[in-house]
Amino acid sequence: MALDRRAELGEFLRSRRARLRPEELGLPDYGGRRRVPGLRREELARLAGVSVDHYVRLEQGRTLHFSEEVLDAVARALRLNPDEREHLFRLARPWTGTDAPAAPQTVRPGLRRLLDAASDVPAYIVGRDTDVLAWNRLAATLITDFGALPPERRNLARLVCQDEGMRALYADWPGKIADIAAYLRLDASRHPDDPRTAALVEELSATSPEFRAAWAEHQVKDKTHGRYVYLHPVVGRLDLSYETLRLPDDPDQALIAHTVEEGSASEAALRLLATLSQQEAAQAVRGVTSPDS
Repeated sequence: MALDRRAELGEFLRSRRARLRPEELGLPDYGGRRRVPGLRREELARLAGVSVDHYVRLEQGRTLHFSEEVLDAVARALRLNPDEREHLFRLARPWTGTDAPAAPQTVRPGLRRLLDAASDVPAYIVGRDTDVLAWNRLAATLITDFGALPPERRNLARLVCQDEGMRALYADWPGKIADIAAYLRLDASRHPDDPRTAALVEELSATSPEFRAAWAEHQVKDKTHGRYVYLHPVVGRLDLSYETLRLPDDPDQALIAHTVEEGSASEAALRLLATLSQQEAAQAVRGVTSPDS
């Protein structure tokens, strides 16, 4: 089952209305108690400068042919950030993509060599639905041994929500789940015809109460840059920043590289982790090339 864009559009708009407060926008409260939090539809329509009927048709998804001017006005009234605005436009405009099944994603050999060359930087490539497509040795040592997992388990959303080791690895595990849910929602609007995304969301909602709660928040967030605190079982706390680089010829692939503040305790811990990673690799090579005793 693919994404129901009309239902998603209505739920998204209602969730954005609910977070706004009339008093913050200079609107009268009229002294009455509200049945629902946030702005009423009529108030939002007035702020956006559109008719109430026009806004109601948008929120109810009666049609997906709204002008850019109307969507811009609604986005401003709802105070949407750039990712949320992009999400609104994708949901509220006619879909111009294809219904053909998505082709398997592959990583170019040059990108794999680039990952391997960055031996002191944990780096990996994520594709659609948070599938981990490629990684270097240090990323595997930091996060998990992706190569030891079956292909269907090499998925960050599944690992973060379903693997107990991930719960201990991330200092802010609920925050990581919220990031995963927000990114998957944005990904779903980019590919509303892809049943794999809907199946993944359904699976995670059934197996992870934390994901289910985060998904119900209707947050939308692209993965660009930020920081995570890892609690590694061997080297301890690692406070790492990350940068995301989108591939120009395949924006569905993103290279995520971690960096660390120079001279920090995290830099020393990451250096130790890199040394351990290299030692493990050398031992693996010796195990392959040495004859049985």
